[in-house]
Amino acid sequence: MITYPNVKINLGLNVLRKREDGFHDLDTLFVPYFEISDTLEIIAGDDYSRTSAALFAKYSASDHAPQLAQAVSEDGKVMITIARAEGVDWNPLKDLTVKAYNVLAEDYALPPVKIFLEKTSPVGAGLGGGSSDAAFALKMLNEMFLLGLDDQGLAGYASRLGSDCAFFIYNCPMLGQGRGEILTPYSLEGFGYGQEGAPDLPFTVKVVVPEGIAVSTAEAYRGIKPQIPQIPLSEVLALPVDKWKDCLVNDFETTVFAVHPELASIKDSLYESGAVYASMSGSGSALFGIYRNW
Repeated sequence: MITYPNVKINLGLNVLRKREDGFHDLDTLFVPYFEISDTLEIIAGDDYSRTSAALFAKYSASDHAPQLAQAVSEDGKVMITIARAEGVDWNPLKDLTVKAYNVLAEDYALPPVKIFLEKTSPVGAGLGGGSSDAAFALKMLNEMFLLGLDDQGLAGYASRLGSDCAFFIYNCPMLGQGRGEILTPYSLEGFGYGQEGAPDLPFTVKVVVPEGIAVSTAEAYRGIKPQIPQIPLSEVLALPVDKWKDCLVNDFETTVFAVHPELASIKDSLYESGAVYASMSGSGSALFGIYRNW
């Protein structure tokens, strides 16, 4: 089975308070963005792979950073191959797709699998690419092995893997609260947010991923001062998009822009290019602008 895990952007991101468990309560709107995606294939046992030959041909001849990484779990149940043009600098067995398999294997007798991941979404950009890979892996394993889990059940497993993983189970606009795992559907009807083939929509989104800048979540939280906004996020989102510039806020911009002022310059350039709203996504470093189509 092959899928194409897409990324997300955040419309507003308020850090409300620090919790006793060390996490923070957040308020944000997750929105899927379909123009950036990975390629994920999972096959059972020795089934035929439709992607592996192309991955090895494309990525194994590099003289630079290792673009292709493979590993097999100690019990032999999972073999994973990850390909990435910028190099694979993490242990493949710690990839969230493997963790997705393992969390299901705690409750279900899953057969051995091979995972092939072509990683084209940026790492450390606040777009949730790894979380998306994990959520899509959960959905694929559920379908392949007839586990019978509904979206709510899958979201429960996903929330154990990452704060924004559960959103990708539903993959539609959702208000995220708590750590981000408490989700409520939100209507963005008539709003173009990166859907291919929808030129009649009034808005489109352009995502910019700065080269050479990756922001860790720990870095983004360093120095953050949680606070309750004067206007709740839901009320801000109800305003016309043209009004968002002055009141729809990503709290991480304060700490991240202080360390990476070039990101603030990119945000300014999005407004200069005609965006009606621009913001950093998640904890950065990616930024996006919303543009009117007419």
